[in-house]
Amino acid sequence: MVTPPQTGTAAERAARVLRAVPVPAALIVLVALSGVVLGRVYADPLLTRLMAGAAVGSVLVSVAARRLPSWLVAPLSVAAMAGWTLLSLRLAAAHAALPGGLGEVTADAARNAIPRLLTAMIPVEPAPDTVLVPVVAAWLAGLTAAEVALRAGRVLLGYLPPALLYAGALYVVGPNADPAVGPTVVFAAVAAAGLATPGRRDRPASDPVAGLTPAVRAAVRLRLVAASAAGLAVVMALAALLAPVVAAQVDERPVDPRRYVEPPRVESLDENPLIRISGWALNPDQRLLDVRTVAGAGDGGAPRIRLAVLSDYDGVTWRVGATYRNAGRILPATDPAPNAATDEVRQEITVGDLTGRLLPAVPTPREVTGARVAYDPATGTLIRPEGLAPGLRYEVSSVRERPDPNLLSTANVPAGDEVARVLRVPDGAPEPLRRLATQLAESNGAPYARADAIATFLAEHYRVTADAPSGHAYPNLAFFLFGPRNGGGQRGTSEQFAAAFAVLGRLAGLPTRVVVGFEPKGDGPVRAADAYAWPEVLFDGVGWVPFDPMPRPDEEPRPVEEDFRPQPEDPPPSEVPAPTEEPSATPPAAAPAPGRNERGLGTPVLVGGGAGGLLLVVGAMLAMLVAMRRRLTRSRLDAGDPGERVAGAWRELTDALRLAGHPVGPDLAAAEVAERARRTLAEARAARPGEGAASGDRDGAAVDELAGLLNQAGFAPGSVTPEQAERAARLSAGFADALRAARSRWRQVLWTVHPGPLRWRR
Repeated sequence: MVTPPQTGTAAERAARVLRAVPVPAALIVLVALSGVVLGRVYADPLLTRLMAGAAVGSVLVSVAARRLPSWLVAPLSVAAMAGWTLLSLRLAAAHAALPGGLGEVTADAARNAIPRLLTAMIPVEPAPDTVLVPVVAAWLAGLTAAEVALRAGRVLLGYLPPALLYAGALYVVGPNADPAVGPTVVFAAVAAAGLATPGRRDRPASDPVAGLTPAVRAAVRLRLVAASAAGLAVVMALAALLAPVVAAQVDERPVDPRRYVEPPRVESLDENPLIRISGWALNPDQRLLDVRTVAGAGDGGAPRIRLAVLSDYDGVTWRVGATYRNAGRILPATDPAPNAATDEVRQEITVGDLTGRLLPAVPTPREVTGARVAYDPATGTLIRPEGLAPGLRYEVSSVRERPDPNLLSTANVPAGDEVARVLRVPDGAPEPLRRLATQLAESNGAPYARADAIATFLAEHYRVTADAPSGHAYPNLAFFLFGPRNGGGQRGTSEQFAAAFAVLGRLAGLPTRVVVGFEPKGDGPVRAADAYAWPEVLFDGVGWVPFDPMPRPDEEPRPVEEDFRPQPEDPPPSEVPAPTEEPSATPPAAAPAPGRNERGLGTPVLVGGGAGGLLLVVGAMLAMLVAMRRRLTRSRLDAGDPGERVAGAWRELTDALRLAGHPVGPDLAAAEVAERARRTLAEARAARPGEGAASGDRDGAAVDELAGLLNQAGFAPGSVTPEQAERAARLSAGFADALRAARSRWRQVLWTVHPGPLRWRR
């Protein structure tokens, strides 16, 4: 038996192994430190562990395959990376309790990884879409570093990928965590140790100038010394120039990359739940939710469930106006108001017939499991970006606050730019609303007294009815507050009560908003009858305080005319009686003038004056309707961003169809509505001679183009340009004009003054 020759003693082999370990170990630590830095903005250490595993796996694969050809290492490492990535996604999905199979989770993470990582709420939940990019980046950095440092022997150049990954982690964290002083010091120390440790050498290094003549050898060495000196001088010069710049940035606040990414927004035109109150009131038995209280509630009874907070009012509608960022199970915590009593409420909610994206929860949510959510910290509300679906079940833990009532009587209200949004009163407020707000504020100086006076006035003078028409624009509120009681005025749903309180409060100097939600009777189904809106007022040191302007069921409301009668702006001049002299004798009776009745004006004069006055009133009402219709059209087509203007142009088209007697339901897609619009216009033109097919084709193409712009605004927010918004306005106006022109002259006049678009749901 022949014994193979020994390549060295055990001590020599151990020494070679020890010399080969430091550089791979340094690379693993450098890549793993990026996970430590990035993990500071994550809710738990799962991401740090996954990135450390990627660092170990990528470097060890390169070490194990060091004797294979270089072209074969990358495919082997990428295959190993795919396996580790799938395992990481499975662990993250199980950690976040996300439903669905691994394929579905992986596809969703691959589509949305980068935008969700940059729009996620801090702390970030380690979910598949928030760990995919860091894990893949860590593996690729480890692979590149190991190949350059170990196979090519360029250790310093091999440090470049981990350094870039580390810098990227610092950039992504930005100002959302404390400075990473410790990890940075460790990074520099490990890198220096890897450079200082002698690497493995199979043979002694050869002298580059061996075999040369003495003269040539001296010249080469001189050039090497000169090149080294020049390189050292350049490094020192750069250090002298850049050191002050770097030192000056130490105290600067890092740039947050999240400001460059637009988070998802709720389209208030579609998601405004305030306009659903009237529909829910007409279907009180509709089952919207099922609620089961897991913990909490206590002596406070069944807590209110909040659906949306509406802070923006433009005189026509209240809007959600929130900015939502993707969030994990743990939501950012905010400090409760001073002296406020708090208790934790945990509920399991199952969605029934409720639609949209707004996710109901007791305020203020702190943890959500069972659903992927986005969160707005300013209002404490949630959305599910994918939309609600029947059977969706999730559990939400909230911190319910109850302010100290003893602080309200003396609390002030904030002012300034921070609350300008909730103090803004748009132009066009009816003068009776302003006078009523002034009357209620004059006799109540303290902010809480003003708010309580408004709530009391509404509760004592108005009636709740389920069949009241929907609407909270200025004309709707004016009719609700001052319309004749026997003509439908002075009655409404919680929509009108909450909106009237909020507008009157802002006119009285109070920061207000409208909240829509549910008040369940306890655990079990939450029906449409439990939905209502209520107003809230912001007080210094107390926070948002809800008010209840709804009337008591056992009290009969007083007519509003008993306590408030709108007065004209300029009172008529007082009548001063003319001086008279006492006659010395009874004057003779004057003979009546010819054609003059002794009792006053004649009947023809009275009839003519009454008819003329009636015509003036009717003309003024028609002119007001025309002006209001034009203002509504301008607000739809000219106000807001391009996406909102395209949605306004689409509402102009659907209003035109409804005016023509062909309304479309909200369940139809844009393409279906466009098909119905083409058919309606074709039927209207069928009886008109001389109408060519070319104009019909042109109008059909215009409707299809408008439907395409609407889909673009809905499915690609922010992609609609101002020119496309103007094009949508022209298309909708052209369709409405064509449809109106196809009707009789009388119906064309009625089209212009029809009040329907002012009160239809928008």
